[in-house]
Amino acid sequence: MKYTKLGRTGLTVSRLCLGCGSYGSREWQPWVLEEQEAREHYAYALENGINFFDTADMYSNGVSEQITGRCLREMGKRDELVIATKVGGTISNGPNGSGLSRKHILEACDASLRRLGTDYIDLYQIHNWDHSTPIEETLEALDSVVRAGKVRYLGVSNTSAWMLAKALFLAREHGWHRFVSVQNHYNLIYREDEREVIPLCVDQGVGLIPWRPLARGFLTSNRDRSGKALRLRAESDPLAQSYRPDDYDMVEMVAKIAAAHNVGPAVVALAWLLQTPGMTAPIIGATKKSHIDDALKAVDFQLSSEEVAALEDIYQPHPDAMELIHRNAMKHLNRGAGAAPR
Repeated sequence: MKYTKLGRTGLTVSRLCLGCGSYGSREWQPWVLEEQEAREHYAYALENGINFFDTADMYSNGVSEQITGRCLREMGKRDELVIATKVGGTISNGPNGSGLSRKHILEACDASLRRLGTDYIDLYQIHNWDHSTPIEETLEALDSVVRAGKVRYLGVSNTSAWMLAKALFLAREHGWHRFVSVQNHYNLIYREDEREVIPLCVDQGVGLIPWRPLARGFLTSNRDRSGKALRLRAESDPLAQSYRPDDYDMVEMVAKIAAAHNVGPAVVALAWLLQTPGMTAPIIGATKKSHIDDALKAVDFQLSSEEVAALEDIYQPHPDAMELIHRNAMKHLNRGAGAAPR
């Protein structure tokens, strides 16, 4: 495994982050692995040097945090692990059961600590901006959990460039702890963040830890050109209807380059991400050990400049996709939301 710093911090993380939303309860999503199946994934990740694990309070209504906490306590050493979770999604049906108010952040942070069974969270991220709460209230509440020793670093997911810039400016103006990472949707068929978000992150030393690095398996040919799902998780992809002919062209190019090197397409798609500016660690969602194997191969796999050009030349802008992505993704994540275990 190779390691790097998370943005412009001193925190050392593996070049891969294991996304733990894949582990929890099948009552939440049918493709989720429950604890007995998931345990070998945590063990295998640790054995291969992955020290970075990402979950969220709303994944499987809190069960993902519980499983992540138990497995990592049993299998790892806390001071060597980097545990990330997120706040802001719906965890109860009450009037303050979601969002980024001071009340919700403080209560959700304590609840995540209990479920994870740890004294502190290494990276605490907001899942989406809450436009019904003043940004100053959100940033001050996040700063307070860091100053209380409950959180080490702060991150943001699903952000526009102007909101990130505003947050960084306000944090500096008030002396609050700033965001050190961005977890956005970024992969070979969705590169819109290259316009503004990624240049801002590179300039400000904010690390990139993208979700959907394989477009939820789309880049590994989990769907044919007619749109038919070929694997279980593809059946519940909230963006299934948005794929375009040029996206399928990208899948074919990824497969062509992978075949030339005798590796899986996931290796090529992840290797491209790992070679992009500002990249810290893609968040991989593994439901098979072979998914982790492909990700591990990608860390050492080098694409030639010609191969990079062949992949990037296919891309066509997706100017209207951002709102659809965020709306559908959060609708999918909130499906069946109920009270999370406290």
